[in-house]
Amino acid sequence: MSKIVHPYAHRLTILRDWKSHWFADTKKYREFLKSDILVRQFLDKRLRGMYVSGVEIDRNQKATRFIIKTSRPGLIIGRSGEGATKLKSDIIKQMSRLKLPKMDEFKLEIVEVANPEADASVVAYMIAEGLEKRMPYRRVLKQTLEKVLNTQGVLGARFVLSGRLGGAEIARTEELKKGSIPLQTFRADIDFKRERAVLPYGTIGVKVWIYRGKIFNEKKPSN
Repeated sequence: MSKIVHPYAHRLTILRDWKSHWFADTKKYREFLKSDILVRQFLDKRLRGMYVSGVEIDRNQKATRFIIKTSRPGLIIGRSGEGATKLKSDIIKQMSRLKLPKMDEFKLEIVEVANPEADASVVAYMIAEGLEKRMPYRRVLKQTLEKVLNTQGVLGARFVLSGRLGGAEIARTEELKKGSIPLQTFRADIDFKRERAVLPYGTIGVKVWIYRGKIFNEKKPSN
């Protein structure tokens, strides 16, 4: 029998790196892990609608660094950096409210995603946003799929919607796929994301797979 695995976790240490970078003993490990999970949940709610691709956390003995990747950095930074300053203070307040480990030095970096139409997180939110605006779901899927496949470097895409599509009484699943999605190939660069579209008649689940070609290790010149 086949087993379903997460495309990101399936390629860890092969094509992907961990989203948190730090090392700690048993006691601090528990505290840092709890802190990472709760802060990420807070940022997911706080930054919804700002086309965030992901959040990376770097910790060392002196400083903690949060790297927020987004396709629209101006929405987060704001005029003359007011938005970034407010977000930084909100994160510190949230951590103190949840009684999470204090940071000696805290840095916040906002990085722009160069190719948003090839990023599964951004594309999943685009679909969810279209559904929340009450646009026909088939039109949203087709228009988004055309945008993604017209992006340089994208070789295939697959979208799946689940829930009360179109307000129907019975929940069902709708799928749209074009190109190849080699899920079992380790060197295949596949980006995956789950998202939710909250509608008056229920929540619709969105899944996005984007295939961006195969990655091969560069051959080192032999001496």
